[in-house]
Amino acid sequence: MKTGLKVMLISHSPDAEKTISAAAKLCYSPSSIDEVVSDNNEADRRVFLKKLVSIGHLSPVEHSSFTFAIEGISRACSHQLVRHRLASYSQQSQRYVDEEEFDYIIPPSIESNEQLKTDFESLMNDIQERYAYIVERLNQIGYEVEEAREDARFILPNATETKIMVTMNARELLHFFSLRLCNRAQWEIREMAFSMLKLVKPVAPVIFHQAGPACLNGKCPEGPRTCGKAEEVRQRFNVGSL
Repeated sequence: MKTGLKVMLISHSPDAEKTISAAAKLCYSPSSIDEVVSDNNEADRRVFLKKLVSIGHLSPVEHSSFTFAIEGISRACSHQLVRHRLASYSQQSQRYVDEEEFDYIIPPSIESNEQLKTDFESLMNDIQERYAYIVERLNQIGYEVEEAREDARFILPNATETKIMVTMNARELLHFFSLRLCNRAQWEIREMAFSMLKLVKPVAPVIFHQAGPACLNGKCPEGPRTCGKAEEVRQRFNVGSL
């Protein structure tokens, strides 16, 4: 069966922007640690953080981290996600979890076509049956359940639904958003990234104020592969759609 995307922000650095501000001011100020850390002037902090982000001094941003729990994405999507190496991941195991009735993701292009959707679902059902058959036969000839699942998973498709927990610091999140919110990013990871951005903006509104695809704050970096819709993208991210 098809399953829906769910993204939860389950934890984050407390006082994220205050921590980032303190780390940055430590670089520029002769003040003591006590003075830097105890600075509670929120208005000044917002001005300072906006300047920090605008000049690209992002190493202090790394002192704040965010942990998400995500479900309803395909293995095709998670394979893209884990390419972001400055992050920590914990993913549902196909060795320990029985996938006999695995959920799966149907791409919109297939779901919108009745015949293709029927064919797709039929294929997923066939794979579920074959998976169950392989696990059963391996059990019968002496393999433990975990060993059987370990080998039966080789026939599971990229469409298989997975669950994953991911932790990124704020700087890596900004980089992640710049790549995965681009119109040229794959539709599924773009949808997931958009959900993540909506969750972190209320927590650190200044740091993520300009978060989004690279074309928000400059020329599109895609060159001849550009979608050609930079102005439309800027309007989408700047008119309160989040």
